[in-house]
Amino acid sequence: MRKALLFALILFGIDSIFAVTHSLQYVYSGSSGIPNFPEFVALGMVDGEPIVYCDSKIPRVTPRQAWMNKAVDPNYWEQQTQILMGAAPAFKANIEIAKQRFNQTGGIHTYQQMYGCEWDDQTGATGAFRQFGYDGSDFIALDFKTMTYVAPVMQAAPTKQKWDSDRAQLDYLKSYYNQECIDWLKKYVSYGKSTLERTVRPEVSLLQKDPSSPVTCHTTGFFPKRIMVTWRKDGVDMHSDVEVGETLLNGDGTFQITSKLTVKPEDWKMNSYSCVVQHKSLQDDIAVLLEEKNIRTNQGGISWGIIIGCVAAALALVAVVIGVVLWRRSRTGYGKASTSDTDSENSQQQPKA
Repeated sequence: MRKALLFALILFGIDSIFAVTHSLQYVYSGSSGIPNFPEFVALGMVDGEPIVYCDSKIPRVTPRQAWMNKAVDPNYWEQQTQILMGAAPAFKANIEIAKQRFNQTGGIHTYQQMYGCEWDDQTGATGAFRQFGYDGSDFIALDFKTMTYVAPVMQAAPTKQKWDSDRAQLDYLKSYYNQECIDWLKKYVSYGKSTLERTVRPEVSLLQKDPSSPVTCHTTGFFPKRIMVTWRKDGVDMHSDVEVGETLLNGDGTFQITSKLTVKPEDWKMNSYSCVVQHKSLQDDIAVLLEEKNIRTNQGGISWGIIIGCVAAALALVAVVIGVVLWRRSRTGYGKASTSDTDSENSQQQPKA
């Protein structure tokens, strides 16, 4: 995967990493068996930034960006509340259906949906995605080329047969993704431009629990999300002994990412190792040389593991909502918007599995 990415950079140039592909996505998550956690959560995002939120304990859609109130009319919030919270019963029912198919009783279970669209503001290319997951694995997804569903597990076969036969619903969804979603995305990008197109410079630190542990290059506080973090040995990019983590959202709307290098102390002391960060906010790359004075460790009294743990805990809710489904994407066209960005996707009753 990493070699493929590097090959792409050679072909298309480093600037392609930072080309702006905007996205509008909604994530619904139903759960059971989790004490003190909402049974239903709905989150809307533009370019990975939360814009609306509600759950079964806070059953009213609220804005997560100040510019959202300028982008929509006053009736939007009541409409969205009815639409998003109206989906909750179907998610509860679908958990029970899935439990029966997987021959499960009790325990913690999640049923999720993510849908939305993408738009490249340079090429005009657009895409759409609509996928469902159960207990952290893909369950069923819509293939927009054939307008049929793909079921990666046999337990989803009855759902595929049922949903594929509902051509009226498929035509309805195709209209939404082809016409309304992209225009709403463009509208949100226009109103949220100052927030979505801002750049924030990353902070880079080298962290190590003890001298025998991998060295972590922790990059945080950056915006937008796209970033390249690489390790170099004597000026050459490394393709082995490197583990790059997922890009995570910070509480202030910026992002963080880690890249671990497994190397023996005697090796990095005899050679030149550095963590190199490339980001849209930077005129020049940030390169932090791997040497003792640049490493923060627990031995010096800085328990960075606790710090990162606290950040991870703060992200737990978003992780439950977003992180358990592996999303696939396919391409489609676009057209004109309706009165609410989730009307067409949800005005009909949420489909039961």
